Amino acid sequence: MKQSVTVEAGGARMPETTTPHHFVAGIGAGPANLSLAALAGRHLPERVVLFDRQSGPSWHSGMLGADARLQNSWIKDLVSLVDPCNRLSFLNYLVTTGRIFAFLNAQFTAVPRVEYARYLAWAAGELGTVHYGVDVVEVDFTDRFVVRGRNGAVATADHLVLGLGTRPRVPECFRSGTGLIEGAVLAEHLDAHLNRSEAPPAGQVIVVGGGQTGAEAVQCLIRRGYRDIRWLGRRHWFAPLDDSPPANDFYRPTYQKFFYQLPDEVRRSYLAEQAYTSDGISLDTLQEIYRANYEAFLRDGRAPVMLLPGRDVVRAGSTGGGLGLWCERGSGGRERHTAGLVVIATGREPAPMPLSAALHELVETDNAGEPLIEQDYSVRWKHSTAHKLFLQNRGRFTHGLADPNLSLLSVRSAMIVNSLADREAYTIRDEQVYTMWA
Repeated sequence: MKQSVTVEAGGARMPETTTPHHFVAGIGAGPANLSLAALAGRHLPERVVLFDRQSGPSWHSGMLGADARLQNSWIKDLVSLVDPCNRLSFLNYLVTTGRIFAFLNAQFTAVPRVEYARYLAWAAGELGTVHYGVDVVEVDFTDRFVVRGRNGAVATADHLVLGLGTRPRVPECFRSGTGLIEGAVLAEHLDAHLNRSEAPPAGQVIVVGGGQTGAEAVQCLIRRGYRDIRWLGRRHWFAPLDDSPPANDFYRPTYQKFFYQLPDEVRRSYLAEQAYTSDGISLDTLQEIYRANYEAFLRDGRAPVMLLPGRDVVRAGSTGGGLGLWCERGSGGRERHTAGLVVIATGREPAPMPLSAALHELVETDNAGEPLIEQDYSVRWKHSTAHKLFLQNRGRFTHGLADPNLSLLSVRSAMIVNSLADREAYTIRDEQVYTMWA
């Protein structure tokens, strides 16, 4: 097996007969696949090799502002819940980089997101099996998986793991061709947009989206000196994250097993009820926005942020004064808002899978066209006995809200390793449970 692949940079098409072959290849080098590669180690015949389109380590690079914090405990890192002695733990990262005492003394209630991004980059470097700058456009299957970039095959593999992450979900009314309508910007591009802007922080700005990303966009605008921010959310309030002990029971292996056995209609009902345990706003973030409003009112007699919940944007278009938004109100009726800049923070959706048409035909799907995922995160498909295909971050409707979340990252990876090794390489223990779900 070759450990180094430089196919895309040279632009030469490699014959598939000479393409490097791997036991397990992973597409995407985000937290999901980094966790898998970190845990696979001594349990598989070869190290897991990852391919990522980014030019280097990157994780939500446009959303690492000064106030951005993780909504999970630092102990829910790449490895610690199943292998706390693993060298790629967050604790070892802090010790190795010499920041452990400064980190402890800072007394963070939640880890800064920029710190977590640096941790992931450190782990990728330690692994040494991540190939950046490889834009995988198609995965095919002959007698093995064939991973193709823009210039031909870059690898073949016995088994494949897709850890593709998510992309911003953009309402249709904000689309224009392949991009956004003029005057709109994605929340993850807000910092870069403001850095390029020559206009002073004057005039009205609208943030659309009532979740954590929307709240962080509001914080960013406050820091930049904007004083006329309208924050629109579809729900009837800007709901805080439920981080209570009963809520966190949904983010443990025992509940995941229970959830998987439920009928489809029951699972979907439970997901709707549990939404605020995953999609709510961190309490600290809400408190900071409310405090900024209060203190600004003391100084200036005017708060910078107007909160407008219960508004569903159904239409957007250019007006004489900028970009106009037409909203349906939860209590009935419509209203219009106009701003020079509209920030879109309307959630995320799974990234498209690069499966070839021939491979997709071999995959079993549900009524929505999504692959059927087994309890070990493998996909039901024709050759699954000898060649396993795994999906990460795509099992919300089968494994619960913990799946696209970072909470059980290492548990999911351990289950995949166990499946690939065809034995219990990792014992997942969750025995002290006080709740009996029904």
